[in-house]
Amino acid sequence: MSDERYRTVTGPGEARFTISGSQFIGHARPVKTVEAAEAFVEEVRAEYDDATHNVPAYRVRADPLREWASDDGEPSGSAGKPALNVLEGQDLENVVVVVTRYFGGTELGVGGLVSAYSRAVKEAIDDAGIREERPHERLAIEVEYDDSGTVRGILESEGVEFEASYEGRVRFVVRVPTAESDALRDRIASATSGRATLKTVNDRA
Repeated sequence: MSDERYRTVTGPGEARFTISGSQFIGHARPVKTVEAAEAFVEEVRAEYDDATHNVPAYRVRADPLREWASDDGEPSGSAGKPALNVLEGQDLENVVVVVTRYFGGTELGVGGLVSAYSRAVKEAIDDAGIREERPHERLAIEVEYDDSGTVRGILESEGVEFEASYEGRVRFVVRVPTAESDALRDRIASATSGRATLKTVNDRA
Protein backbone atom coordinates (compact mmCIF):
# COMPACT_ATOMS: atom_id res chain seq x y z
CA MET A 1 0.00 0.00 0.00
CA SER A 2 3.02 2.28 0.24
CA ASP A 3 2.83 3.90 -3.19
CA GLU A 4 -0.84 4.74 -3.68
CA ARG A 5 -2.33 8.14 -3.02
CA TYR A 6 -4.38 8.63 0.12
CA ARG A 7 -6.60 11.23 1.78
CA THR A 8 -5.59 12.95 5.00
CA VAL A 9 -6.20 16.22 6.84
CA THR A 10 -4.31 19.30 5.72
CA GLY A 11 -3.44 20.55 9.20
CA PRO A 12 -4.79 20.99 12.72
CA GLY A 13 -8.55 21.31 13.13
CA GLU A 14 -10.86 22.08 16.03
CA ALA A 15 -14.60 22.20 16.68
CA ARG A 16 -16.58 23.38 19.72
CA PHE A 17 -20.27 23.17 20.53
CA THR A 18 -22.60 22.52 23.45
CA ILE A 19 -25.46 20.01 23.65
CA SER A 20 -27.77 19.94 26.70
CA GLY A 21 -25.09 21.59 28.81
CA SER A 22 -22.28 19.25 27.76
CA GLN A 23 -19.40 20.94 25.97
CA PHE A 24 -17.71 19.00 23.16
CA ILE A 25 -14.34 19.94 21.69
CA GLY A 26 -13.10 18.04 18.63
CA HIS A 27 -9.37 17.98 17.84
CA ALA A 28 -7.91 16.64 14.57
CA ARG A 29 -4.27 16.36 13.46
CA PRO A 30 -2.33 14.82 10.57
CA VAL A 31 0.25 12.24 11.73
CA LYS A 32 2.76 9.94 10.05
CA THR A 33 3.13 7.17 12.64
CA VAL A 34 1.20 5.34 15.34
CA GLU A 35 3.65 6.78 17.88
CA ALA A 36 2.81 10.32 16.77
CA ALA A 37 -0.92 9.58 16.97
CA GLU A 38 -0.61 8.20 20.50
CA ALA A 39 1.56 11.13 21.55
CA PHE A 40 -1.14 13.56 20.38
CA VAL A 41 -3.79 11.63 22.31
CA GLU A 42 -1.69 11.96 25.48
CA GLU A 43 -1.09 15.65 24.76
CA VAL A 44 -4.82 16.35 24.60
CA ARG A 45 -5.50 14.26 27.69
CA ALA A 46 -2.87 16.25 29.58
CA GLU A 47 -4.21 19.62 28.37
CA TYR A 48 -7.81 18.70 29.16
CA ASP A 49 -7.18 16.56 32.22
CA ASP A 50 -10.19 18.12 33.98
CA ALA A 51 -12.57 16.93 31.23
CA THR A 52 -15.09 14.14 31.83
CA HIS A 53 -13.91 12.23 28.75
CA ASN A 54 -11.22 12.47 26.08
CA VAL A 55 -12.26 10.04 23.34
CA PRO A 56 -9.52 9.15 20.79
CA ALA A 57 -9.51 7.49 17.38
CA TYR A 58 -6.91 7.18 14.67
CA ARG A 59 -6.16 5.57 11.31
CA VAL A 60 -2.46 5.35 10.39
CA ARG A 61 -0.91 3.96 7.21
CA ALA A 62 1.13 0.87 7.95
CA ASP A 63 1.15 -2.72 6.75
CA PRO A 64 -1.59 -3.49 7.60
CA LEU A 65 -3.48 -0.22 8.26
CA ARG A 66 -3.61 0.55 11.99
CA GLU A 67 -7.00 1.61 13.38
CA TRP A 68 -7.80 2.26 17.03
CA ALA A 69 -10.44 3.97 19.14
CA SER A 70 -11.55 4.08 22.78
CA ASP A 71 -14.81 5.07 24.47
CA ASP A 72 -12.81 6.47 27.43
CA GLY A 73 -15.54 5.69 29.94
CA GLU A 74 -18.55 6.48 27.78
CA PRO A 75 -21.10 3.66 27.20
CA SER A 76 -19.68 0.95 24.94
CA GLY A 77 -19.93 1.82 21.27
CA SER A 78 -21.23 5.34 21.88
CA ALA A 79 -18.06 7.38 21.34
CA GLY A 80 -14.85 5.80 20.03
CA LYS A 81 -16.43 3.71 17.28
CA PRO A 82 -18.56 6.58 15.93
CA ALA A 83 -15.43 8.76 15.86
CA LEU A 84 -13.54 6.07 13.94
CA ASN A 85 -16.51 5.56 11.62
CA VAL A 86 -16.24 9.17 10.49
CA LEU A 87 -12.57 8.67 9.56
CA GLU A 88 -13.44 5.46 7.71
CA GLY A 89 -16.45 7.03 6.01
CA GLN A 90 -14.32 9.87 4.64
CA ASP A 91 -11.53 7.42 3.74
CA LEU A 92 -8.96 9.34 5.78
CA GLU A 93 -5.57 7.94 6.79
CA ASN A 94 -2.64 9.29 8.80
CA VAL A 95 -5.06 11.22 10.98
CA VAL A 96 -5.80 11.25 14.72
CA VAL A 97 -8.82 12.78 16.45
CA VAL A 98 -9.69 13.31 20.10
CA VAL A 99 -13.09 14.53 21.29
CA THR A 100 -13.08 16.20 24.69
CA ARG A 101 -16.34 16.27 26.66
CA TYR A 102 -17.25 18.27 29.73
CA PHE A 103 -20.41 16.70 31.15
CA GLY A 104 -23.20 19.23 31.61
CA GLY A 105 -25.49 17.30 33.94
CA THR A 106 -27.93 15.90 31.38
CA GLU A 107 -27.59 12.35 30.06
CA LEU A 108 -27.67 12.28 26.27
CA GLY A 109 -28.30 8.57 25.81
CA VAL A 110 -26.34 6.34 23.47
CA GLY A 111 -27.96 7.78 20.36
CA GLY A 112 -27.25 11.33 21.49
CA LEU A 113 -23.63 10.48 22.25
CA VAL A 114 -23.11 8.81 18.87
CA SER A 115 -24.47 11.92 17.18
CA ALA A 116 -22.38 14.33 19.28
CA TYR A 117 -19.07 12.48 18.93
CA SER A 118 -19.61 12.00 15.20
CA ARG A 119 -20.41 15.69 14.79
CA ALA A 120 -17.32 16.75 16.75
CA VAL A 121 -15.05 14.69 14.50
CA LYS A 122 -16.75 15.81 11.28
CA GLU A 123 -16.52 19.49 12.23
CA ALA A 124 -12.89 19.20 13.36
CA ILE A 125 -12.01 17.54 10.04
CA ASP A 126 -13.89 20.22 8.12
CA ASP A 127 -11.91 22.86 10.03
CA ALA A 128 -8.64 21.07 9.26
CA GLY A 129 -9.37 20.57 5.57
CA ILE A 130 -8.73 17.45 3.49
CA ARG A 131 -6.03 16.89 0.89
CA GLU A 132 -4.75 14.04 -1.23
CA GLU A 133 -1.21 12.96 -0.42
CA ARG A 134 1.35 10.75 -2.08
CA PRO A 135 3.77 8.81 0.10
CA HIS A 136 7.20 10.46 0.11
CA GLU A 137 10.61 9.58 1.39
CA ARG A 138 13.70 11.66 2.03
CA LEU A 139 16.98 10.86 0.34
CA ALA A 140 20.42 12.14 1.27
CA ILE A 141 22.71 12.50 -1.74
CA GLU A 142 26.40 13.26 -1.19
CA VAL A 143 28.77 14.15 -4.01
CA GLU A 144 32.06 15.92 -4.63
CA TYR A 145 31.88 19.53 -5.80
CA ASP A 146 32.61 18.48 -9.39
CA ASP A 147 29.35 16.49 -9.53
CA SER A 148 27.20 18.92 -7.55
CA GLY A 149 26.07 20.97 -10.54
CA THR A 150 24.97 17.84 -12.37
CA VAL A 151 22.98 16.56 -9.40
CA ARG A 152 21.41 19.96 -8.72
CA GLY A 153 20.35 20.20 -12.36
CA ILE A 154 18.67 16.77 -12.18
CA LEU A 155 16.80 17.67 -8.99
CA GLU A 156 15.60 20.97 -10.46
CA SER A 157 14.46 19.29 -13.67
CA GLU A 158 12.53 16.68 -11.66
CA GLY A 159 10.81 19.44 -9.67
CA VAL A 160 11.44 17.77 -6.29
CA GLU A 161 11.92 19.63 -3.03
CA PHE A 162 15.52 19.70 -1.80
CA GLU A 163 17.98 21.47 0.46
CA ALA A 164 21.70 21.69 -0.27
CA SER A 165 24.64 22.13 2.11
CA TYR A 166 28.19 22.79 0.92
CA GLU A 167 30.86 21.54 3.29
CA GLY A 168 33.61 18.97 2.74
CA ARG A 169 31.31 17.40 0.17
CA VAL A 170 27.99 18.65 -1.15
CA ARG A 171 24.93 17.14 0.51
CA PHE A 172 21.43 17.31 -0.93
CA VAL A 173 18.43 16.25 1.17
CA VAL A 174 15.58 15.50 -1.20
CA ARG A 175 11.86 14.87 -0.62
CA VAL A 176 10.69 12.60 -3.42
CA PRO A 177 7.48 10.61 -4.03
CA THR A 178 8.17 7.01 -3.03
CA ALA A 179 6.95 5.74 -6.39
CA GLU A 180 9.57 7.88 -8.18
CA SER A 181 12.47 7.26 -5.80
CA ASP A 182 14.10 4.36 -7.62
CA ALA A 183 14.08 6.18 -10.97
CA LEU A 184 15.69 9.26 -9.41
CA ARG A 185 18.34 7.13 -7.72
CA ASP A 186 19.15 5.43 -11.04
CA ARG A 187 19.34 8.74 -12.90
CA ILE A 188 21.74 10.28 -10.38
CA ALA A 189 23.89 7.16 -10.18
CA SER A 190 24.15 7.09 -13.98
CA ALA A 191 24.88 10.82 -14.31
CA THR A 192 27.69 10.64 -11.73
CA SER A 193 29.04 7.26 -12.87
CA GLY A 194 28.21 5.86 -9.44
CA ARG A 195 30.19 8.49 -7.54
CA ALA A 196 27.14 9.81 -5.66
CA THR A 197 26.32 8.32 -2.26
CA LEU A 198 22.57 7.88 -1.80
CA LYS A 199 20.67 6.75 1.26
CA THR A 200 17.20 7.04 2.76
CA VAL A 201 17.26 9.34 5.78
CA ASN A 202 13.87 8.56 7.29
CA ASP A 203 10.93 6.21 7.05
CA ARG A 204 8.50 6.53 4.20
CA ALA A 205 5.71 8.96 4.89
